[in-house]
Order: sequence, then structure tokens, then C-alpha cells
Amino acid sequence: MVDYIGVSDVARIINTMGAGEFIERLAQQIEADYQRWGQFEKSARLASHSPVGVIELMPTSDGTLYSFKYVNGHPKNTAEGLLTVTAFGVLADVATGYPLLLSELTVSTALRTAAMSALAAKWLARPDARVMALIGNGAQSEFQSIGFHRMLGIRELRLFDVDALATAKLERNLRAMPELDDLKIVRASSTAEACRGADIITTVTADKCNAVILTPPMVRPGVHINAVGGDCPGKTELHADVLRMPDVRVVVEYEPQSRIEGEIQQMPADYPVTEFAQVCSRQVAARSSAEQITIFDSVGFALEDYSVLRFLHALVQEQRSPRQIDLVPALEDPKDLFGGTLGGQRRATLRRVS
Repeated sequence: MVDYIGVSDVARIINTMGAGEFIERLAQQIEADYQRWGQFEKSARLASHSPVGVIELMPTSDGTLYSFKYVNGHPKNTAEGLLTVTAFGVLADVATGYPLLLSELTVSTALRTAAMSALAAKWLARPDARVMALIGNGAQSEFQSIGFHRMLGIRELRLFDVDALATAKLERNLRAMPELDDLKIVRASSTAEACRGADIITTVTADKCNAVILTPPMVRPGVHINAVGGDCPGKTELHADVLRMPDVRVVVEYEPQSRIEGEIQQMPADYPVTEFAQVCSRQVAARSSAEQITIFDSVGFALEDYSVLRFLHALVQEQRSPRQIDLVPALEDPKDLFGGTLGGQRRATLRRVS
């Protein structure tokens, strides 16, 4: 039997623990895994693109455990009442190849993306950062808000989305959370207005295109940019000139993947970047000065999914009876797959008939 975590299980865990605590504890798990970066197999995700979206597989292993995530991205889905992104994942034992856990990752990916964003900002943003602009108020926005409030002490959130209903939805959801009572929420009329005075700018839009969400006039010295939405070829959010601004440090998760999918796909192959593992292991200083502009060019990497699967598995293992499914046959004779499955059923049917 294989442990199983569904959407209802994740919701129960979050409602018991609290989303803020879950994100913070998950961020600690992700950080610990990035600090042993050298132990992991690393590869860019395998993507199957279509005119309307993308389906991807994201595998990794540390030699003891193996994980993969299936994830899609279809921005037009919402017009049909469907989610833009859905995902599930598997955690397996390398020694036997047996799956240990099958888990939903639609909700969990939103949580791990927020955890990774806040973790990167904890290293890269100025310690006194308290105001964040949140550009794009869709499915990921609540999680980002909770993570930055919990982990960085954000006290003012400046919201903008071209869809006013999305902003209204986000504000309504945030105001319903008692743990965010001290969070000042400001609706802006444009991206430029939202960014004015912000210490951190998070862009998390969904359209699969080379959008220009952020331009150099909106970026002041010392700001940290959390660029989340650009995560596949042909999908970016920052004007290329933002990346060319003086005294900019760009941090990525896994450089070969980010060159294909991130904001830096707009730049020459020799454009300098730093991998996050170098920062969190203190091989490279997080920022050189309070005036430096830092950019976390986030596309999502398989190690983060490994972290959330391992974190979720540890949580359900603490339960007395985690939910399980018969994903793998349990056989008396491991050399007799037919007899232990189809043959056994056939014999039982013949006995009933006779």
C-alpha cells in the first residue's frame, strides 16, 4: 500500500497548522535541501508545449529518495471554469523503486512557491523591507501574501491586477484571515502606483506571453523583485532593461533551466547570474549593499517539489493511520504477477460459478 494525500488532506493539515506556519516550516525544509545541493541529480524539466498551454514533468533524486511532479499550465482554462495549474507528485524509495507517497500538488505547489519566494527574499531583500507590491492577484496571490507577512514581516501590501475582480477576491480573502489583521491592504490603479514606495515587488501573472509588467522607471535602488510568473519559454514579465539596470544581482534556482524559461531567456548566454544554492550556503553574499537591486528569477525547480513531498510525507507518517491506496500489487510470490492479481481473481470467479 502507498500513502496518499489528497486535496482534503492538505486542507485539513493547513487548517490545523495554519498556512503561515506551514509555509515557514516548508521554507526551512527547502532551505536545508538547497544547502545540500551537490547531492541532488539536476535537470531542466521535460515540457510538452501546445498552443494553449504546457504539461511538464519535474524529476530529481538525492540518491536515497526520488521524486517527480506532473504539472500543467493553461492560462485559458479559467474561461471554462478550470484551474490554470494542476499538479500531483510521487515520492519513491531509490533502493527498491517502490513509490512511498502519491500526493496532490496543486495546492501544495502554491504553498511551496510562496515558501520559496519568501525564503529567497529573506536572503536577498533588505532586512527593513515592510512594503510589498503584488502585481497579479490570481490563484497564487494569497499564498504569496501569507508567506511574506509571516516570514519577512510585510505590513503593507499594494495590490494591482488588470482584472479588478481578482483584486477584490484577494482583498476579501486576506481580510477574512485573523492572522493578517495587522496587514494594511492598498488597492492601486496601476502597476506603477503599486510599485511606488515598495521595498519588494512580486510579479505573479498568468498569461503565456512576453509581457512587460515591470519597467525600469518602476524600480528604485534597493528594491527586491520576486519575479514568479515568467516560467516557460516565451513567457516573461520584466522589461529586459530592468535586467540591464546598474548594480543588479539576478538569482536563479537552476541556471540551465532558467536560461530557457526565466526572465533571463531575454538575455545573452553569458549574462551573469547566481544560483540560490550559492547564496543560502554563503558561498556568495546575498546583496552587496542596501542600494543594490536584487531579482529572484523564479521558475520553480524539482528540488522544491521533492522538499514539499518529503515534508508532507513526514506529516502524514506522524498520523496513526494515513490514507493509503493499492497502487502497487502485494504478492505472496513476487515472481507470479499474473497469479497474484488476474489469476487469483479468475480462480475466485471459477469457484463461485462451480
